[in-house]
Amino acid sequence: MIKQIQYNRTFILASLILVVSMTLSGCSDKPAANKSKHSKRPAQLVELTTAKTIPIQHKSQRTGTLKARKTIRIFNQEEGTLTSLPFYAGDQVKKGDILLKIDDQLLRVQFNKARATLEQTQQDLVRLQKLRKKRLVAEDEVNRAKTALNVAEAEQRLLATRLGYTTVKAPIDGIISERLAEIGDVAPRHTQLLTLIDTSTLITEVAVSDLLISSLQVGDNVDVRIDALPNQTFVGRILRIHPTLDPSTRNGIVEIILDPAPAGARPGQFCRVTLLSKLTDRLLVPFKALRQDSKGSYVYIVDSNNKAARRSVTTGLRFNDRIEILSGLRSGQKIVTKGFLGLKAGNTIRTANTVKTQS
Repeated sequence: MIKQIQYNRTFILASLILVVSMTLSGCSDKPAANKSKHSKRPAQLVELTTAKTIPIQHKSQRTGTLKARKTIRIFNQEEGTLTSLPFYAGDQVKKGDILLKIDDQLLRVQFNKARATLEQTQQDLVRLQKLRKKRLVAEDEVNRAKTALNVAEAEQRLLATRLGYTTVKAPIDGIISERLAEIGDVAPRHTQLLTLIDTSTLITEVAVSDLLISSLQVGDNVDVRIDALPNQTFVGRILRIHPTLDPSTRNGIVEIILDPAPAGARPGQFCRVTLLSKLTDRLLVPFKALRQDSKGSYVYIVDSNNKAARRSVTTGLRFNDRIEILSGLRSGQKIVTKGFLGLKAGNTIRTANTVKTQS
């Protein structure tokens, strides 16, 4: 019985040793198998192109609204009743035409009084100067008469100016766009009564990206299309480039002028402006080569060992199916354009095409 128990113990111990040995053997064989499997992984099949710097122009379309280059709001500087307001919205006016008149009866009476006072002070001064030569009056009295004369002259000039303000003339050739009062209305001082616009030239303002605005110059020609005048393209000119950018959008304002304005063009119409930058050397790659992740934009290049390597890049303007690279890549480097499935940095590369060059 004792021998039987010892035999069983020996058998169990041997079995345990065998199990542990097999387990350890299995663990040691797994990395070797993985290593063998990794070493046999085939090269990644991809298509490549070569990044190259080429001279190119950027073409961009922006939308805007036409408006008159000159808009003049007509205000009265004297209060009173409107006695003449001959023009209505849409009427053409010439420079010097009378736009409005204000009742001037009270001012004219005051002016006549000031003129009479001036004449009296002139006579008084002449009389006192004669008496002074005879030493019949003091010099101070003559000086007071001169001062009174100066005051009377100033009063007359003031009233003459105010009388001039009762008649308002057109400062430019143009069109009445607003009539805001009627004959018989009593207009308080500094009330807007009319709006006069010059439609011989039109302008529009468009927002342009900071990436493009630096390549534009005042005087550059642009193409302008007006939706209300279909199938026509007009030549505009960059009139002004505003010096600051909107910090939230990084856009700047560019003013475009149409001089002369096309027939049928009116303020308020919708227009489309096509901007063309100067010919500039830019490093371009196919847009499909650009990758994105949480770290930003990047491309895969092929290093000297024929392995894939990740390169973070900063992008610029887009040109149809290509995009500008501002930093992170240099001309002549080979980049992957197709075959990204499963592609990782360090993978061996096998090309499926003859390497193309950007042109």
